[in-house]
Amino acid sequence: MVSFSGISRPSRNLKALLACAVFALSGLAHAQAVFKVTAIPDESPTELARNAAPLVKYLEQRLGMKVEFTPVSDYAAAVEALVNKQVDMAWYGGFTFVQANNRSGGKVVPLVQREEDEKFQSVFISGDPAIKSLADLKGKTVSFGSQSSTSGHLMPRSYLLQAHIDPDKDFKRVAYSGAHDATIAAVAAGKVDAGALNISVWEKFVADKKVDTGKVKVIFTTPPYFDYNWTVHADMPLALREKITKAFLDLNKNTPEGKEILDAQRATRFIPTKAENYKGIEAAARSAGLLK
Repeated sequence: MVSFSGISRPSRNLKALLACAVFALSGLAHAQAVFKVTAIPDESPTELARNAAPLVKYLEQRLGMKVEFTPVSDYAAAVEALVNKQVDMAWYGGFTFVQANNRSGGKVVPLVQREEDEKFQSVFISGDPAIKSLADLKGKTVSFGSQSSTSGHLMPRSYLLQAHIDPDKDFKRVAYSGAHDATIAAVAAGKVDAGALNISVWEKFVADKKVDTGKVKVIFTTPPYFDYNWTVHADMPLALREKITKAFLDLNKNTPEGKEILDAQRATRFIPTKAENYKGIEAAARSAGLLK
């Protein structure tokens, strides 16, 4: 009888080595699992990173995985990053969400928004004492933020059109600063006669005394509309979506951690949201010719 005992030991050893290798690789994959977050660059990169830091730390604890804030170059890049699953979650304005939803064929899901985003507003500011209303902007140089900004372009443009003012025909020059803080800087420096931006950023600048309100004033505040939200790809497992949503909804200003995160996000609290909330933004974008 031929004995196979001579090859049984190496065979067992090989199996053991393979099992160890598979275990090690799976452990490595788990250790390297990273939840990537991005945001539209509506403020300076340093401000965005500063605001994201406490939230990133909190989400790491709640999700049990490494979380990274991944900055992008512009609004379009924020849309593409989530649509192509290069990031797991994105902070969008209402218009950017509409663009991502349109671009992905309805494959993105807004999870939460700040309570403030139910009734968000934009402001028009000017350093010219002669400019006191939207009508006074005719023949002037006016800056918006990014072309894809909800509160820095789309909604201000929409309300101008409702007031029978066509920026492309009635303004001397239309500029795009790229970000809300840059719009304030352009107006304060006299580079443009007026500018339109997010009311939240304006109020933060005023509170921090980063703008001289004796020289630069609000000349018009828009009616409210739905705006910012945290959005994920529809392919994300439901359990993870629910975990993320709960993490945001659990934030409370009565705790030191909650206060730090909510203050950085300029939020009272987070509330659930849904795609239907942004139908008005989509209609405004189509009406203004900004969404085909």
